[in-house]
Amino acid sequence: MASRIMDVIANALNLITSAFDAPTGAIIFGVPIDGHLMLEALLVMVIVFQLTKKSHKPPKKPLTEKEIDELCDEWVPEPLTSDSTEETMIEPPTLESAAGPHVIVDGKDVVNFASANYLGLVGNKNVIDSCVGSLEKYGVGSCGPRTFYGTMDVHLDCEARIAKLIGMPDCALYSYGFCTIFSVIPAFSKKGDIIVADEGVHWAVQNGLDLSRSTVFYFKHNDMKSLEAILEKINSRIKEPEKVRRYIVVEAIYQNSGQIAPLNEMVRLKEKHKFRIILDESHSFGVLGNSGRGLAEYCGVPNEKIDIITAGMGNALATDGGLCTGSVGVVNHQRLMSSAYLFTASLPPYLASAAIGALEYLEANPSVLTKLRANIAFLLKELSDVSGLATVSHPLSPIIFLKLKKSTGSNKTDMHLLDSITNQVLKEHSVLIVTTKRSSLDKCPLPLGLRLFVSASHSESDLAKAAASLKKVAAVAFS
Repeated sequence: MASRIMDVIANALNLITSAFDAPTGAIIFGVPIDGHLMLEALLVMVIVFQLTKKSHKPPKKPLTEKEIDELCDEWVPEPLTSDSTEETMIEPPTLESAAGPHVIVDGKDVVNFASANYLGLVGNKNVIDSCVGSLEKYGVGSCGPRTFYGTMDVHLDCEARIAKLIGMPDCALYSYGFCTIFSVIPAFSKKGDIIVADEGVHWAVQNGLDLSRSTVFYFKHNDMKSLEAILEKINSRIKEPEKVRRYIVVEAIYQNSGQIAPLNEMVRLKEKHKFRIILDESHSFGVLGNSGRGLAEYCGVPNEKIDIITAGMGNALATDGGLCTGSVGVVNHQRLMSSAYLFTASLPPYLASAAIGALEYLEANPSVLTKLRANIAFLLKELSDVSGLATVSHPLSPIIFLKLKKSTGSNKTDMHLLDSITNQVLKEHSVLIVTTKRSSLDKCPLPLGLRLFVSASHSESDLAKAAASLKKVAAVAFS
């Protein structure tokens, strides 16, 4: 067989040699010579060469026990995480008391501006009493998801009260406030749909956008011209707009800036370009509006113009869990399609009772909103001239946000500077404030800064102490 293959190769070589040596139009072996024949002969030679070529195969020899042990000793698995550094080691202050206006940290009483206890309901007697009664009746948990065997009458009562306060037809309760928005978004928006979101949305919203697998566009933070330009661009490219679901996703009060979304203009744009609005009110529910209903009440926008409203109850209501309101169809849809609603044990009954107690307190004491706004205005005035820092939050936002007047150009360096300020304020002046912590997955491009969460339960002396302490530390840090 090998000799026959070699003969074929030799004949092919002779044919090619003869073809190159022969004059044009010559006949070799009874075949006219042309370019095609030469090329075919060359290909035959290459193919035959590849078929007869021996591949290098090392002899199979089983490894000895000693060789196996040596290989195992030399193998170093890739680490699951990178090496820890001083910057990545987070040691947050440990609270030893309820998160009220004053807390105990390391055995020392400090003024607390790190908890979003906006209405000052942490430790409120009415809320505690409602929890105690619920614990005695239901115990500490339901031990099951809402759709199976975790729905209790207190859940239905809480949902009805929230829907009535906000002015929506129906409401669904979630077990954890943070997971509410990132479970609601993918329940309604799927692959092939379009979402336009503010670039300043916090990480829970970003996570919901990723989980939806929709096509996401970001507009400049709170910039309605940027939003309109993107909406127009999207609509101009969609061939069959009636087949594509389109959403605008924003926060009422942005956690990463303390600014308030211009809802009136957004509603105008969403109606003009046929989009739907998903609004997260985690920091505005119980805060904005004459009765605390949120951004729609503050802006005078009818509720039916907002398609979906979500909020965490761990801020103004001083409990835990989340809520989502909308039309009956919207709420029923997420009861069947929202993963956090379907597969998570329902909100512990005593937390639902706490939410009811907080809503009752807000309805009976609307003056608490006046006190909260007065505290915000007082602290903003006191912080108007802090060295190296500038206030960028809205005058009605309970999140007072201060960013660096001049960034160092590095988020890592900026964060180190801000952390050193908060640490000094805590150690030297017993005031607890926080920086904007962000994970490596967070896509928010907004500047880092300091956040002070104002509560209606803060006294004027608490506010004055916080401002004076921050001014002293900042003056040294930026000198």
